[in-house]
Amino acid sequence: MKVTVIVGGVGGARFLLGVKAALGLPPVGAAESETKHQVSAVVNTGDDIWLHGLRICPDLDTCMYTLGGGIDTERGWGHANETWTVSEELKAYGADPDWFGLGDKDIATHLIRSRMLRAGYPLSAITEALCDRWKPGVALLPMSDDRVETHVVVDLAQSGERRAIHFQEWWVRHRAKLPAHAFVPVGAEEAKPGPGVLEAIAEADIILLAPSNPVVSIGSVLSVPGLKQAVRAASAPVVGVSPIVGGRPLRGMADACLAAIGVDSTAEAVGQHYGSRKDEGLLDGWLIAEGERADVPGVEVRDIPLIMSDPDATAAMVRAAFELAGVRP
Repeated sequence: MKVTVIVGGVGGARFLLGVKAALGLPPVGAAESETKHQVSAVVNTGDDIWLHGLRICPDLDTCMYTLGGGIDTERGWGHANETWTVSEELKAYGADPDWFGLGDKDIATHLIRSRMLRAGYPLSAITEALCDRWKPGVALLPMSDDRVETHVVVDLAQSGERRAIHFQEWWVRHRAKLPAHAFVPVGAEEAKPGPGVLEAIAEADIILLAPSNPVVSIGSVLSVPGLKQAVRAASAPVVGVSPIVGGRPLRGMADACLAAIGVDSTAEAVGQHYGSRKDEGLLDGWLIAEGERADVPGVEVRDIPLIMSDPDATAAMVRAAFELAGVRP
């Protein structure tokens, strides 16, 4: 069975653990060729940024570390048992930016990636090389090899000047407290889907939209020309999982992002934002939190437990998506 998942961030990485569990795959350490199932993750790279001469790919690394057994489970991102000597030295030098922490082990990943980028390797090939160590058991496919970076149009707190800042500065430095007027995926218009991405969508038996941020994770992936059209044209059913439970995002500050594009923080509003494939949208099915209701015209909606407390609980969500789509592993 071929499962393709569109993901971003911590929630997307944890959802992938549930996909593996639902398919009976080991949580970590299994190469793709060792299984009868194929899981492909189309991963958001709009959060990527150059800092201190290093190329940082937060969502790719979070997925890689999580599926490879090296994630800091308490934080949900970065290496387990991390140290911060280099970051402390950078701060001692007064090196900007000082609002983005880089762990010592994490820096090794960024050093290798940056060296390979400067040598001319594409991001997709670099990601594959990095995964040789972690063996995530999932094909991690950058949404594009081209540089796409999400920027946020805000009014600066002190001057009131309206300008666009990198998403990471808005998210990490300002904690999404500056009201956002718009999100702009800079470079997306000229970008092409990464190697293997369109094939993973076209050949899938089911396509899942992870409970990731609808605006700056799923939305950034689908901003690459051809990707949204590929999902709409796919022969496989498309099932999305709501990131909203009880009017609040499961993780992060997705509500601030949704407010900026005029979408309420409800499962119904997000489902309607994605829309039905019968009406130029994306979804055939929509999973929402148990006890909630959502009217998404043209989409089959089902309420189930949605808290990803552990891989088994997440696997139950994935199996519900398979059932809703009428597919069996």
